[in-house]
Amino acid sequence: MGYSRAVRCGNTIAVTGCVGVNADGTYSKSIGDQTARSLAIIRAAVEALGGKIEQVIRTRMFVTDVSRWEEVARVHGDVFKEIRPATTIVEVTRLIDAEALIEIEADAILD
Repeated sequence: MGYSRAVRCGNTIAVTGCVGVNADGTYSKSIGDQTARSLAIIRAAVEALGGKIEQVIRTRMFVTDVSRWEEVARVHGDVFKEIRPATTIVEVTRLIDAEALIEIEADAILD
């Protein structure tokens, strides 16, 4: 496909959409677990480019069932409670894999 998980340009890091796929290629049935996994992938991408999760200023969340937003918000809040990035949550018909329930993008600005 020709893309990067994350790109750093100067002091800005943009992380592409991350679904909550486990390392073995499977998905949890829980949207909360998938959210946690997506955010762990984002954290690793930001850190690989010299940033910290505390420097994330924006997240965009795409979910297949917005009625489950509270489960997503709880996990997002556990990670970002002190950081409080701008965020969006949008319902979509489907993600790249039928088992994926959430995809998250993030932007960070390094100090």
